Amino acid sequence: MVNRQLKEISGRNSIVRVAIVYNSTGESNKVYKKLRAMLEENQFVIDQKNPTIVISVGGDGTLLSAFHRYAHILNHVRFIGVHTGHLGFYTDWREYNIGELIESLKKDNGEFVQYPLLDVEIYFKNKTAPAHFLALNESTIKRVDGTLVCDVYIRDEQFERFRGDGLCISTPTGSTGYNKSIGGAVLHPRLEALQLTEMASLNNRVFRTLSSPMVIAPDEWIKIIPIDTADFVFTIDQVVTTESEVAELRFKIADERIRFARYQHTHFWNRVEDAFLGARKRNDH
Repeated sequence: MVNRQLKEISGRNSIVRVAIVYNSTGESNKVYKKLRAMLEENQFVIDQKNPTIVISVGGDGTLLSAFHRYAHILNHVRFIGVHTGHLGFYTDWREYNIGELIESLKKDNGEFVQYPLLDVEIYFKNKTAPAHFLALNESTIKRVDGTLVCDVYIRDEQFERFRGDGLCISTPTGSTGYNKSIGGAVLHPRLEALQLTEMASLNNRVFRTLSSPMVIAPDEWIKIIPIDTADFVFTIDQVVTTESEVAELRFKIADERIRFARYQHTHFWNRVEDAFLGARKRNDH
C-alpha cells in the first residue's frame, strides 16, 4: 500500500469533532485561544475525548504528545499540525493562515495522507505477557553508565552481537530525527521500512559489528536480546523509562498508521530541504 497517497475515509461522520493539544509556551497559548475561538465561531464541536480531528499547536514534540494521547483511536482520527516554534517537520500551518485552515476544515471531505508506525514489544523474564508500544519516530535502547551488550536478530536469525552505547530503531518519518543525528539515512515514507542505527559501537580486533545503518524490509522484524545487562534506558519517541529484567525486545512495522489531514500537501523531500537546507540556501543567494 502506498502510505502517502491521498485517500478518503468512507462513511465518515459529517460532524467534525476537534480536539486541540498545545504546549505551555506563550505563543502556543495565544494561537490556541485564537484557533478555538474561530472553531467555535464556525460551529465546530470541540471534543477532547473522542475527536475526528486532532490539531496540535506547537512543534513536533507537541505533535508527538498528541499522537500518544490518541493512539488508541488512530483508525478514527486525523491530525493537523500548527507550528509555533523554530522547526516543525510534521506541521503545515502557522498563525497567519489559521483562517485558511478553518476554511479547509469547512470543506473537508475526509482525505488524508498516512505514515507507517513502529510496533514495539518488550518481553520480561518474570512476566508472561509483553508490554506493547507504538512509536511515530523511533525507539532506542542505551546504557548511560556502561556498555550495552545485546544480540541482534533479523527474522529470528542472529545477525551480530552488538557492543556500544545503544541502538536506535526508527520509522521512515522518524529517520529525519534522532536517527539522522547519529548517522542514519533519511528514508522516504513510501518505503515502509524500519532502520536500525548503532550508537558508538565498539569495533576492534576482538569485537566487530556492522557499524552501518541497516534498512529492514516490511516483512521482516528485529529482535534484540540483552546480554549481561541489568538495566538500560528505553525510549518511545519522547517518553523515557529505565527497564530491567528484560528477556527480549521486538520491533516491526505496525498494522496501525497515523493519518494527517493535509489540505496543503507538501512533498516529503521539500520538507527535508526546508528543515535542513533552507537557511543555507537562503544565505547562498
